[in-house]
Amino acid sequence: MQHGSKTGSPPTDAPQPIAKGRFAQLPQLAGRTFIPLGLFARLPLAMLTVGTLTLVTSITGSYAVGGTAAGAVGIGSALGAPVLGAMADRRGQRPVLLIAAALNALAVLALIAAAYATVLAGAFPAALLAAAFAAGASCPQVGPLARVRWMALTSQNSPNSPADSKASNRQDLDTALSYESTADELTFVLGPALVGILASLVAPWLPLALAAALTITLVPAFAIHRTHRAVPVHRTVPRGPLSPGSEGTNAAAPKATPRTIPWAVALPVLAMVCMGTFFGSTQTALSSFAAGFATSEIAGLLYAVMGVSSAVAALSVAYWPQRLTLSARWLLGAVMMAALAFLLFVPSSVAGMVLVLLVLGIPVGPVMVTVFAIGGLISPAGRLGTVMTALASGIVAGTAVGSAVAGQLAQAHGYSVAFLVPVAASVALILLGAASAVVLRRKRP
Repeated sequence: MQHGSKTGSPPTDAPQPIAKGRFAQLPQLAGRTFIPLGLFARLPLAMLTVGTLTLVTSITGSYAVGGTAAGAVGIGSALGAPVLGAMADRRGQRPVLLIAAALNALAVLALIAAAYATVLAGAFPAALLAAAFAAGASCPQVGPLARVRWMALTSQNSPNSPADSKASNRQDLDTALSYESTADELTFVLGPALVGILASLVAPWLPLALAAALTITLVPAFAIHRTHRAVPVHRTVPRGPLSPGSEGTNAAAPKATPRTIPWAVALPVLAMVCMGTFFGSTQTALSSFAAGFATSEIAGLLYAVMGVSSAVAALSVAYWPQRLTLSARWLLGAVMMAALAFLLFVPSSVAGMVLVLLVLGIPVGPVMVTVFAIGGLISPAGRLGTVMTALASGIVAGTAVGSAVAGQLAQAHGYSVAFLVPVAASVALILLGAASAVVLRRKRP
């Protein structure tokens, strides 16, 4: 990002021996404390929606009110994340994360209080929905902003550096983004499980209280971690859009064509909407499928199977050959997703569905890693945080769309018809991948 400056220097809180493996390089780039901080600081976000649903449903006895409150959290998160990302671009990650952590902890505590007040008052839960929206909108975007830091740390060398140095940077970024996708998968499996355990064994308010406690302690630690210095602050956005690897370099460095950027950024964002649609529709259709064999609650366990294979496959991207371009990776993964999604129509038993989901998850992780990488590549200068948070918001918005559409189809026609939605989302990913290939070809110097 900023080359040869103090803000561009890598963290020094870890020894710098020669790494023997791809993932061993990450602590050398960011420091040993960054990875655990980034992992656990994003856990409250994974607990917030399910925790709200569990609390409100438990104390009101209404699935409708609980679902509406959880939906308010999702809408708040989808709208608030890009705002926080834009503020981080303009003001720096540290102050934005510190303020967001304080506001979010207060909003979550207000959400707990509003939930119990709604029951006592017996009135329309306006205050509850407002608190839920505020909790979602203020939730610190640790995952997307961690990706921004990795992109800064892995682009320290100048575009005039030797080709082998650039290849090493690309390899380090692939490794970091592979880890980040796996961390997301892990927290979004661990978060709901933690909510279920605490709510059932102790009290329904405890998961949200724990989320607030984690936010007010871990997010500030992540905010002040020295890796934030590697990310340049753009108080005014430059006119000439640059890729992350060329920001802060001299005027002779190759630049992206300004005309390609405004609509080009929409491609990875739309791709993440499709990914969210794929996730939401698959989970909803699985609920309908599972209800025919046991109870709809086992749909979460079935869905977790796909998450496991997706996470493992995401890690494997670090070892893929560098000659396989980002566009090729996107198209290959999307084609595999579309082809394997048709297997969802085959199983007639839970065991058969487990096998299908295990295979279906294989291309999912690599596609997400690749879309994040492309989003960073075509991001306008000074707006990387905005783009990364917009990509995360796309997943949230898409999940809501996929759940709603698949739910209507499952209710009217059964789970088999509902499985058409993930197929359609995968096909849309292929089309968006082809469009991104054209954009990247035009962008290449």
